[in-house]
Amino acid sequence: MKSKLFERYQKEIRPELQKSLGLSSEAQVPKIEKINVNIGMGSYLQKFGTKDFSDVEKNMTLITGQKPVIRRARMSVSNFKLREGSPVGISVTLRGQAAYNFLDKLIHVVYPRVRDFRGVSPKIFDNEANCSFGFSDHTVFPEVTVPEDARRVHGLQVTIVTNTNEQAHSRALLDAVGFPFRKPVVAS
Repeated sequence: MKSKLFERYQKEIRPELQKSLGLSSEAQVPKIEKINVNIGMGSYLQKFGTKDFSDVEKNMTLITGQKPVIRRARMSVSNFKLREGSPVGISVTLRGQAAYNFLDKLIHVVYPRVRDFRGVSPKIFDNEANCSFGFSDHTVFPEVTVPEDARRVHGLQVTIVTNTNEQAHSRALLDAVGFPFRKPVVAS
C-alpha cells in the first residue's frame, strides 16, 4: 500500500530539506532506512512462570503488520534463570513503504492516544543519529485488544534508523515529517 507520508516526503519534504540543510546532492538528504520494533520477553515470561509468548507475538504482528522474528538466548546465565536457546525477545524490521506507514501511524494515531503526552524528548538520538524510544504499554496501538489481566501489558521499543550520521539532519527529517518532539519550556 502506498504511504501518504512517503509520497509527501518525496514531493515536498526532500526538496525542502535539501535546500534548508544546504546539501548539494539529493542523495545526501536524510531519509528513513528502516524502523526496528523490539519486545523483550525475559522478565515478562518469568513474571508469569510460563513459556507461552503467543499473545506477545500476536500483538507484535498486529502492531507492525509483519510476522516477528523470535530472538533466543545465545548462552545460559544462571543469575537471570536463562537457558541457552530460550526466547528472550521478538523483533520486526520495517523498510520502505511499511516503515513510512508505521511512522505515520505513530505520529497521527498512537501518540495522541498516550495519556498525559507532552512530547518526545529531543535527547533520543544516539551517536549514529538513530532515534530510539519506547512505550511502556502496548495498548496505545489501536489494533491491539486490551488484555483482561492488566498484568499482561508489555512494552516495546522502536528505533528509527536514518541514512545520516549527523543528529541535526536526523532531527530535521523527523521535524519535517511531524514527529512530536517536546517543546522547550520558556521561563517567563
